Amino acid sequence: MLVIPMAAREKKRLPVSDREYWCLQAQRMAEPVLKNMAEGTLQKNMQTEFSPSFDNRNRKVVYMETFGRLMAGIAPWLALPDDSTRESQQRQQLRKWALASYKNSVDPKSPDYLCWGVSGQNLVDAAYIAESFIRAYDALWVPLDQVTKDRYISEFKKLRKIEPPYTNWFLFSSIIESFIAKAAGLSEYDDYRVMTTIRKVEEWYVGDGWYADGPVFAFDYYSSYVFHAMYLETLQNMIDAKANTRLEYQKYYDRALKRAQKFSIILERFISPEGTFPVIGRSTPYRMAAMQPLALMAWYQKLPKELSNGQVRAALTQVMHRMYDHQNNYNEGGFLTIGFCGHQPETADWYTNNGSLYMTSLSLMPLGLPADHDFWTAEAEPWTQVKAWNGQAFPKDHRWADDITTKDRW
Repeated sequence: MLVIPMAAREKKRLPVSDREYWCLQAQRMAEPVLKNMAEGTLQKNMQTEFSPSFDNRNRKVVYMETFGRLMAGIAPWLALPDDSTRESQQRQQLRKWALASYKNSVDPKSPDYLCWGVSGQNLVDAAYIAESFIRAYDALWVPLDQVTKDRYISEFKKLRKIEPPYTNWFLFSSIIESFIAKAAGLSEYDDYRVMTTIRKVEEWYVGDGWYADGPVFAFDYYSSYVFHAMYLETLQNMIDAKANTRLEYQKYYDRALKRAQKFSIILERFISPEGTFPVIGRSTPYRMAAMQPLALMAWYQKLPKELSNGQVRAALTQVMHRMYDHQNNYNEGGFLTIGFCGHQPETADWYTNNGSLYMTSLSLMPLGLPADHDFWTAEAEPWTQVKAWNGQAFPKDHRWADDITTKDRW
């Protein structure tokens, strides 16, 4: 198949709708990764970049970070049913590459076999791979051959030797174990890792939609990067697996969903009239991953009543334009570079490489809604800060409190 370079396609045909623009961003991000990995050449061809203060871990973690984080973001889009549109043809090709990439990543004979178990970092990015299966179970997990599925379950189980730090990392363990419960059965998963995570996340909830990243609160975007999505998905996996434990998973889920809805209101209010949002805390090169809960609620079709599809789409689209149109976020090989808006190596933390940055794909989850969904067809509406700074009426914001209580069943 002839693959036209992304830059050439951009010059040839400009996007004419918000959805087409979003698809362009997804394609540009995914194609260099998935085409290479499907052919077993990602580790040969990827132009990598590491933080100036990168630690002494195995640098091959960059490839697992790239693949896992990318797939967690675009999985909902690839799960859409096929049709006769140009977009569907685009998705079909990416899905074909993705399925081949999944197989290569756990095949010891493949040049793109990932570095499973060589670093504590593997727990993080294996969790994003598991999350991609959760978000597109029928499209990306079910079609895999049994040997590949067995290899994944085996690799996931081996990661139990990694002790997670007393932070958001607990959720990486729980997302993997709860996925094992769903995909391989309740007899195969480690219940303690799931139960402990749920109890700790509840302890770390500080109110108004915010989670502390461990016992001490930090004003950063880890509620966006990890907590809301992976907590909801852990709970949903336990519901799907019909786990019978002390916890009432449905009540926990319903409460966590309300917290995510409140946090999505906060994130929408963070978006300025110009399409910028506050650059705070660590891991800022994750770019638009800061908007993950807002994107997740849109994809779930669970936006709170205060937010319309038209205003959320308009706000996120404006952020994308501000992020991607004016600065070069990609290197010569088409892979993301370290930075927030452009190439800014000084923004890196000691754990940052350019595979880390594919977290930004998490903002693309609404592409999992079909093109005729109201999220895409609704008229664009001004978001909160546009209204507020232009003398228009806008809703007031107040503290939100939990209204669902839980207790152990026995």
